[in-house]
Amino acid sequence: MKKWAVAATAALLLLSGCSDKNKANGPGPKEPVKEVEEVDQEEVTKELPYHYPLTGVGSETKTDGRAVAVMVNNHPKARPQSGLNKADIVYELLAEGDVTRFLAVFQSEKPENIGPVRSARDYYIELAKGLDALFIAHGYSEEAKKMLEAGYLDNLNGMVYDGTLFKRSSDRQAPHNSYITYENVLKGATEKKYSMEQSPPEFKFLSEDESKSVTGDDAKSVMVSYSTGSTFDSIYEFDDSIGKYKRYADGVETIDLVTKEPILLDNLFIIETDHKVINEVAHKKIDLKSGGSGYLLQMGKVIEVEWKNDNGLIVPVRNGEVVPFVQGKTWVNVIPTNPGLQSSVSFNVK
Repeated sequence: MKKWAVAATAALLLLSGCSDKNKANGPGPKEPVKEVEEVDQEEVTKELPYHYPLTGVGSETKTDGRAVAVMVNNHPKARPQSGLNKADIVYELLAEGDVTRFLAVFQSEKPENIGPVRSARDYYIELAKGLDALFIAHGYSEEAKKMLEAGYLDNLNGMVYDGTLFKRSSDRQAPHNSYITYENVLKGATEKKYSMEQSPPEFKFLSEDESKSVTGDDAKSVMVSYSTGSTFDSIYEFDDSIGKYKRYADGVETIDLVTKEPILLDNLFIIETDHKVINEVAHKKIDLKSGGSGYLLQMGKVIEVEWKNDNGLIVPVRNGEVVPFVQGKTWVNVIPTNPGLQSSVSFNVK
């Protein structure tokens, strides 16, 4: 009798085990499974409370502060330059003849050293004025000198501070060897009692999601030519792996002299406007007020736009509306209406 009871108990236990397996694996009713709610990563992405006015990039901390606009030399003897990789926006225009020069604008990042610094032209001063920037140059044209001496905008010039705020590099020959540190920019601003607190006006930017759906014709590369030679030709190539453009000048990648970091760009804005030669050294008068035609390249795509001067800011416009930039760094090429965009700009070059 005891043996039978033990055997019966074992059978029941075996059946119970089979029943549990059926509950777990069989077609019968199963224990309710608690659903794990799938979290949308975009929903939990923290929206940063601040953003930089010239790049649109978000920040945990305040982004106040005045922009600094520096005239940077682009002569072959001045390459590679220092600090351009930290600029929020760079304007490239003809300074004399077919030689281009840069106005590099810094606000979100502050490079240790900037240069070589070169002389000013009146239209670069106008661009800096539109950004309410502290303007840095070493030298000036006759028109620029009049503007600066009249107090048109706050500025520091190497003609006054050569050897003090501005230092000469022994590795290069003048006029391609004048540099200024950001520390000396701030030192000079303090000496001149210039305020560095006022932020520049803001450009309009796409959200990160909107940037992913940028449309236009394919433009994985573009070449901008300023002369019949290649010395001042620049090529921009879109790198799909990082979603940014790399810049090449006369076939050589534009990098920082010291760190070797490349220039990485999110927006290429190419515009045409009237240029007039005004003296025997081929200085120019460039119209940055009347507006005109242009191209805007973003995320490997290009669209045709117009440009306008909006209270000192050069912005892209389409169908009467300002076209937002992709968040990040911007390079603006200004070319003469003659020969114009069609002759000076080539897409998908190798």
